[in-house]
Amino acid sequence: MLYYLFEYLDKTFDLPGAGVFQYITFRSAMALILSLMLSTIYGKKVITFLRNQQVGETVRELGLEGQTQKAGTPTMGGLIIIFATLIPVLLFTKLDNIYIILLIVTTLWMGTIGFIDDYIKIFKKDKQGLKGIFKVIGQVGLGLIVGSVLYFSPAVTIREKSAKPITFNQTENVIAPVAKDIKSTTTSIPFTKNNELDYAQILKPFTDDYENWAWLVFIPIVIFIITAVSNGANLTDGIDGLAAGTSAISVLALGIFTFVSGNLILSSYLNIMFIPNSGEMTVFIAAFVGSLIGFLWYNSYPASVFMGDTGSLTIGGIIAVLAISVRKEMLLPLFCAIFFAESASVIIQVTYFKYTKKRFGEGRRIFLMSPLHHHYQKKGYHESKIVTRFWVVTILFTIVSIVTLKLR
Repeated sequence: MLYYLFEYLDKTFDLPGAGVFQYITFRSAMALILSLMLSTIYGKKVITFLRNQQVGETVRELGLEGQTQKAGTPTMGGLIIIFATLIPVLLFTKLDNIYIILLIVTTLWMGTIGFIDDYIKIFKKDKQGLKGIFKVIGQVGLGLIVGSVLYFSPAVTIREKSAKPITFNQTENVIAPVAKDIKSTTTSIPFTKNNELDYAQILKPFTDDYENWAWLVFIPIVIFIITAVSNGANLTDGIDGLAAGTSAISVLALGIFTFVSGNLILSSYLNIMFIPNSGEMTVFIAAFVGSLIGFLWYNSYPASVFMGDTGSLTIGGIIAVLAISVRKEMLLPLFCAIFFAESASVIIQVTYFKYTKKRFGEGRRIFLMSPLHHHYQKKGYHESKIVTRFWVVTILFTIVSIVTLKLR
């Protein structure tokens, strides 16, 4: 909203300083500061409200050290993250930008699913919360929306380059890139020289008209990614500060990619895909990072509040949509290495347990407990040590992902 106000003041009254709102870097900095202030200053009031409403965590007995002390700690703290993100976004972004609209929808959509889940757990006294099938339906629904918009919306394009002779004057012809914006399902492949893959090519062996049917591949991929990453974030939210901290690091790295991909000069210099209007997502990311850091103020050990599914599902959904929008979804195993490790530990544990039970008559386990962070708790590691080391691992993997800008 402020963007449009100051744009009007700049054009109509030539107000000194109003033009600074045209810069993504300035608006990103303002969004970061405001979200950080909202999440830290007003976060305390939200926690007090949740405590007064007896919105406390119900902890299942898992035999973990310090677990019983967490019972009754306010949950649904993801509301802090959501509001501290959306308020700066509404103030500092271009609200007609298709990517910003998608991210706002994602935040509200996944936040609602998580809120319903937390509500059932707390007020209906059902520890299972929202049934898994309904969670999946919600995630698939969001995937359908995001995938359809990214595929069919004329506002979502990439810049195609081709070398053609163009005339700068009547006496000199120069070979230079002629660019045009096109619809495409092309994505980036890390660590390769020819680092682009068009999902439509998957259908090429089946039909000559494969480009018109690319949505049959693209939309299911979007659905899978959103479901996988949001569930991974949900599993990671098990000890104080783990999900919020690793997410803040990952999202900050994604911010570098959105800024570069949305900048014509930088994308040309780095020879990466230029995605018109995608740079605006940097402002959203700045607000999101600020809200996560502010939330950590209260969620670090010992936590004064838990984010609950309200926060974890929202975080996973946002990260997935950001990566898909900027055509870097193949880097998600690096951005979200901890999410994937946590998910993999659960899949491996359950699969191996069922296999051994069927073959030997008794279930056996690879990990002492899954998800992975509980395995290390069982081994006697303190929560803070596990969280810090997982943060370090996340930093290492995000650095590797950033290096892919030049390493091919």
